[in-house]
Amino acid sequence: MQDTQMNERSTNQETPATDIDVVARVLANADSHAGVALFGRGAQALQTSALDDTGHDGDQFDREERAALRRVAGLSTELEDVTEVEYRQLRLENVVLIGVYSQGSLHDAENSLRELAALAETAGAVVLDGLLQRRPHPDPSTYLGKGKAQELAGVVAALGADTVIADTELAPSQRRALEDVVRVKVIDRTAVILDIFSQHAKSREGKAQVELAQLEYLLPRLRGWGESMSRQAGGQVGGTGAGMGSRGPGETKIELDRRRIHTRMAKLRKQIIGFKPAREAKRANRQRNSVPSVAIAGYTNAGKSSLLNRITKAGVLVENALFATLDATVRKSITADGRLYTLADTVGFVRNLPHQLVEAFRSTLEEVADSDVIVHVVDGSHPDPASQLATVRDVIGEVGARDLPEIVVFNKSDLISPDDRLVLRGLEPGAIFASARTGEGIDEVLAAIARLLPDTSIEVELVVPYDRGDLISALHERGRVLSTEYAEDGTRVRARIQPEFESVFEAFAVAPVN
Repeated sequence: MQDTQMNERSTNQETPATDIDVVARVLANADSHAGVALFGRGAQALQTSALDDTGHDGDQFDREERAALRRVAGLSTELEDVTEVEYRQLRLENVVLIGVYSQGSLHDAENSLRELAALAETAGAVVLDGLLQRRPHPDPSTYLGKGKAQELAGVVAALGADTVIADTELAPSQRRALEDVVRVKVIDRTAVILDIFSQHAKSREGKAQVELAQLEYLLPRLRGWGESMSRQAGGQVGGTGAGMGSRGPGETKIELDRRRIHTRMAKLRKQIIGFKPAREAKRANRQRNSVPSVAIAGYTNAGKSSLLNRITKAGVLVENALFATLDATVRKSITADGRLYTLADTVGFVRNLPHQLVEAFRSTLEEVADSDVIVHVVDGSHPDPASQLATVRDVIGEVGARDLPEIVVFNKSDLISPDDRLVLRGLEPGAIFASARTGEGIDEVLAAIARLLPDTSIEVELVVPYDRGDLISALHERGRVLSTEYAEDGTRVRARIQPEFESVFEAFAVAPVN
């Protein structure tokens, strides 16, 4: 691993491009993993935390399919000048990352750029360089300062990069202006996340949600290319744009595209709403049978699916990548005292999660809002776990689940040093250290879930005649049998049942305990 080269000087927007005041640069070779590996301890933990022993993860049928979708390294269809042709498809190859930070926020900017490198690698890119510039505010025209944009163009040309990725959401005008300077494709953090989601979505609902988010992102970024996008014609002419009838108001091509996008978005919203009754029916069935639910929430790649597999042998896809699983997975589990509950694995979060995705995946995030307990999984080996905690809690608050009982689990404890454990303990004193890989702390997590699960059952003592074996069977199915004795007058049973079933066994009650 090469060392990160840090060079901080006074920033002056008007200085020539040869005066380097970019405060953080990361140079990497062309190896497919070098771009992430050079971004420090967090990315190194990301590379070393892949599960070597997947026995507790169940059958991983999706692994081969996911591997078959990998992009071919070195295969490029990029032109030398992206502005020469209508080209707006997202094909990430050799990329340069850029970011802007203000005075005193260098540490946060570096962590965000490391995360952007991991996102780019997950999307199929090779990260060649990372640049940070200190400015009070991003330039409203080209994001970077004018001189630094020219310097970026030199770096892109020297490294042979295809794409520049900004660590923020660029305005359409900023993106076009920066493209005019660097002469290669410029995209932002939101476009990368949307690309990853489009690759990993598998269910009908997940694909519809991702497409809706993509269209919402694309709509304000449509741009015209030449006369074909602005030609107006009315009356008899139609396609020629000249002669009699061409003076009608007509409809420009870009307006037609916008109208089609609005129509498609309305259809997708209606389709997503159509999935809601099925989810509510399943949820109502669990509520009718008094089955509490537990939602596993957390930052992306924190180990939520691994934890679900360790507890339930669910066989959910586990991969050392960001946003490897998007669709909610629900599995049942049982506490040590015999109470049934469900575990739901939800989509991961990330800092600066695009608001389009939060809105599109709101139906999926309902699993968190409608749960009884939240298991908040944090990557304990991450260099900035405090930001992970804050980011996830912000999103949980947005979906109305801020007041639910929360169990904080620092996962990947096998990668945490004793000194880091002390720091994490100070950050969250009541947290549990666990490892989905080794099994450390799993019993403690299950005990905490059992302790926080709501228990509205009442304890009763019954004497059931021997000819009513159906009632004994119902007790085992709908309640928890605590003890059983056989007497002359029938089977004496102590059990806990839900209040709505009390009337069924009322005739056989000896004395309700509470």
